[in-house]
Amino acid sequence: MSLSFDSFVLAASTATLDAEPAARDHADAVEFRMDLAADPFVELDDYDGRLPVLATNRASWEGGESEADEEARLASLERAARYDAVAAVDVELDALETRRGVSAAERAREADAAVVASVHDFERTPATSELRGLLHEAASVGDVGKVAVTTTNRSDALRLLEATHAATAWGDAVATMGMGEAGRHTRAVAPVYGSKIGYAPVHEDEATAPGQYDLATLARLVERLGSR
Repeated sequence: MSLSFDSFVLAASTATLDAEPAARDHADAVEFRMDLAADPFVELDDYDGRLPVLATNRASWEGGESEADEEARLASLERAARYDAVAAVDVELDALETRRGVSAAERAREADAAVVASVHDFERTPATSELRGLLHEAASVGDVGKVAVTTTNRSDALRLLEATHAATAWGDAVATMGMGEAGRHTRAVAPVYGSKIGYAPVHEDEATAPGQYDLATLARLVERLGSR
């Protein structure tokens, strides 16, 4: 399967690929959180869904639950990329600054999977200059540069949206979102400013990040704002 980030992609975030049928009406892809799955490769072996898969095996040092060492964690993403259904993999920007991370990204691309280079800040929204720098750096090493930050007020949210707009104007493919209640609306609004990927659980109580809308709600909001 293939996945183009030329336009906005709405991904249903889930710990199980069994959720794919329920996501079909609203999502363009499934973000499969391998670090939250009991046996991710059994699920990939059995997957016969219609939606392409964005495989994520989030490191514990960036908010995930992967207990594997770095070598094994990145190797699992390489293995996932070889499945026909996996159209993209998510690799943390910090990992992509290591030789092993670069190798994982190269092997994923050799398997025709795109690379989302991601950054997560669970404490704050960086200053404008730092945000722009992170977005540009991530977009330079990934097919999409993803930055998720913690927003505590409207100023944080505005700063994130401005950086999204600026990155898009430069020609960078980026995905942005504000985590937490103060930034929840950015998940719907950021695509207006160029954000290429949105994430939402099929059901709100299955959220994989703070402040996520449920899938149907985010799909409706994005469509009404004309971004999809």
